[in-house]
Amino acid sequence: MTRLLVSKFVKNNEDVKNQKVREAYGVLSSWVGIACNILLFIAKFVIGTLANSIAIISDGFNNLSDCASCIVTMFGYKMAAKPADKDHPFGHGRMEHLTSLLIAVVIMVVGVELFTGSVDKVIHPDTVKFSVVALVVLVLSILIKLWMGMFNRKLGKTIDSSVMLATSKDSFNDVLATAATLVALVASIFTDAPLDGIMGIVVSVMILLSGFGIVKETVDELLGQPASPEVVESLKEIVDECHYSLGMHDLIIHSYGPGNLIGSVHIEVDGKENIMDIHDAIDELERNIYDELGIRMTIHMDPVETDNENLKLCKDMIKVILQEIDNELHFHDFRMVAGPSHTNLIFDVVVPHGCKLNDRQIKEAIDEKLLLREKRYYTVITFEKNYY
Repeated sequence: MTRLLVSKFVKNNEDVKNQKVREAYGVLSSWVGIACNILLFIAKFVIGTLANSIAIISDGFNNLSDCASCIVTMFGYKMAAKPADKDHPFGHGRMEHLTSLLIAVVIMVVGVELFTGSVDKVIHPDTVKFSVVALVVLVLSILIKLWMGMFNRKLGKTIDSSVMLATSKDSFNDVLATAATLVALVASIFTDAPLDGIMGIVVSVMILLSGFGIVKETVDELLGQPASPEVVESLKEIVDECHYSLGMHDLIIHSYGPGNLIGSVHIEVDGKENIMDIHDAIDELERNIYDELGIRMTIHMDPVETDNENLKLCKDMIKVILQEIDNELHFHDFRMVAGPSHTNLIFDVVVPHGCKLNDRQIKEAIDEKLLLREKRYYTVITFEKNYY
């Protein structure tokens, strides 16, 4: 069914980096969600009213909130597909993340409303009227929501969409919520306990947790996250294909929405090579990275000495010292500047997140250990954080 819908309503559906194609996927997902959720809301509201079940009615309003979320999602995809302009040179891709936040807000508002209604139902319980029709509607609802969850998860992974993955997660949460409602309905045959209100509370808590989860994931994306290990590994493989490259560091990748990545990286090259030849190779490398990974990369060249034996010995010494302090410490851009009385060792140290030592303590430890080995060496250190 998913393939049929995609092939029928999404033109050029394999070109998932194209914003217009992403928009078409988003519109398809939204219309499917609107249609299914409206049908489920109408059915549950009618059946819940007839059965006097707050849990079924609550579940129905949850579907109505999902319908509203689908409308917001459609708007978000259309906004995200807008091209870059003077005021927004990086495009509008982050509108997808803002859309996810709006969905989360709608979900949590509905969760709060349903929670208060369910608590009131526990305090002032009414008799739930069991019916086979209500049972059938809830079972069908579970099956439909299962399909919707798998449908949106498939589309979300295809186009790498946080909105669709959030919608998928919401659908699977709805399955659990409806299952709880189903339990309350069946239990009404055997007991007069206010299970209907209790299950309504369970449903509302699930809805609230779902909303908070989406908020956390979306805020993380807006604040900025490190590049995935898969992207870093692929990037390293492409860089290694350049025969001038002796290594890479200082990788930073910014995401301005799905398919819109901008980054920079430093690549070490032999300082004796022809600068024009290296420049041409770097230009080609930037194009290869964009073609294969879709990242607009700016590459900085760091010339290094490859035939200085004394420099190699000092690098090995610093490497050992850093491992003694913390085996997660790394360094790069190593240079030596010799003078009449002492020699400066100039390098950058990458401090891992969670390191117990601050920059000053690390430098003091390096200088102390270096002094025990060679008194004429002084350090000039730039401390950095790892962004990948």
